[in-house]
Amino acid sequence: MGEVPVDPTVAGLVSRLDDVTSALDELSKVLDEEEDLAAIMDRVCRQVVAAIPGADMASVTVLHAGEPRTVALTGERAAEVDRAQYGAGEGPCLEAARTRVVQRVAVAEVHERWPAFAVAADGLGVASYLSAPLVLEDEYHGSLNLYSERTHGFRELDAALLELYTTAAEAGLRNARRYVRARRQADQLQSALTSRAVIDQAKGIVMAVHQVDAEEAFNLLVDRSQRENLKLRDLAERFVDDVSQADG
Repeated sequence: MGEVPVDPTVAGLVSRLDDVTSALDELSKVLDEEEDLAAIMDRVCRQVVAAIPGADMASVTVLHAGEPRTVALTGERAAEVDRAQYGAGEGPCLEAARTRVVQRVAVAEVHERWPAFAVAADGLGVASYLSAPLVLEDEYHGSLNLYSERTHGFRELDAALLELYTTAAEAGLRNARRYVRARRQADQLQSALTSRAVIDQAKGIVMAVHQVDAEEAFNLLVDRSQRENLKLRDLAERFVDDVSQADG
């Protein structure tokens, strides 16, 4: 028996699914290895451009307190397209971020739906837009935006694949954000504990030298830090170092 011919449409679908699956695998590795959220976002943009055939450039828009800003991109032209939307107060990236619905539009539809943005974006060479909502937290949400130079750069399949990618990316990015926040809190706690330790050490020296109780020793240190315009921790460190060197 001869080989059964493969439907080119099915082959194309499988190929695109493979591309997105590979991008998700790469994203998983990045999330395991990378701690900088900005670097992760940049990698997301590069990966999704490689995974979605019609995409020529990408960006990530984040809304915070209603104000949009671009936090990752593949090039300056993507930033120009974003700025045109921010300036006009309308466009696919803002629509996706605000409504949390995928936006897939060609340039003709852009002129109908967002005329102010269409005028601002004229000359940037973008003919198709695809933006998917990207929700990190309630206070931080936005969109992952793809821009194509081709009039029919994106199909329904591309929108579905982008939505699949962003859904997986959201979970990873939220976890990464929680990790960064937890690490920052741990660093702050460690700094506070270190400060407390050196202040207690300085306070003990003052108590021994001046024969005063803990509260009065602490007040003496606070008064001196204010007179010398030094943070209490810095004064305590210097004080302990001076005593150590004198003993040496």
